[in-house]
Parts: sequence; structure tokens; C-alpha cells
Amino acid sequence: MTGTLGMSLKSSLGAALKIFFSYAREDKDLRDTLAKQLSGLQRQGIITSWYDGEISPGVDWQALIEKYLQHSDIILLLVSPDFVASDYCYSVVMKRAISRHENGEARIIPILLRPTDFKDLPFAKLQYLPVNGRAVTL
Repeated sequence: MTGTLGMSLKSSLGAALKIFFSYAREDKDLRDTLAKQLSGLQRQGIITSWYDGEISPGVDWQALIEKYLQHSDIILLLVSPDFVASDYCYSVVMKRAISRHENGEARIIPILLRPTDFKDLPFAKLQYLPVNGRAVTL
């Protein structure tokens, strides 16, 4: 079965699609709400998801983020002014995500959480959600 993203609901190996959440800490509540909305797909085994809140104390957090970013099928960029202002979100995670997207290794889906001017940013050429261009908080 193929969804509107142009990818099957399961990866080519029949495993659940792996989703990576990239977000600014200030948007954690919105990330949590989105994760709840996706929980039905998780319970059906269609997706798995990961975000940095699952990092245990004492773990090399940068290596763990890179591991999950490297192995994810879908990377959700939760866009807000705080996301754009975050050096780590913008300069590290987003650049790696765009590289994987351009190489056809993953799909980036930008989600506009709060009103943000991103028309000249690297992910602006990608179709984002909501499709009406109105931030989800509005």
C-alpha cells in the first residue's frame, strides 16, 4: 500500500518505517502531541519513532543522535523560530538530514509548528505540512 508520500507504509524489507524527530527543546510539548497522534501507527507496527528524550544519562548523546539520524527512513523537521535559531538543529541535524534526503536515503518532512520565516532556508523547497502554510499552533 502506498501513501501520499510516495513510499510504501512499510520499508522495502517489511520492517516498520523509522521516524526521527528533529526539534528545538522549546517545542517539546508540540513534539509530544505529534507523537501521540502517531501512536496508532506505532501500535500497528507501521512506524517506530525516536527523539533525543530517549537518551539515557551517561550515553554519548551526539553519537546516538547520529546513529538514529543515519538509520531513519523519515526525518521530521519540526520548524519554529527556535528550531531555526538552534545551532545544533540547524547546522548539524538539518544539514545531515538534507544530505540523506538528497541522496535518496531518507525523506524529510518539514512541519511548520509556529510561524517562521523559512523561505530562503535549505528545506524551503520541500513540501511541508500543513499544506495550507498555516502553522499548526494557529
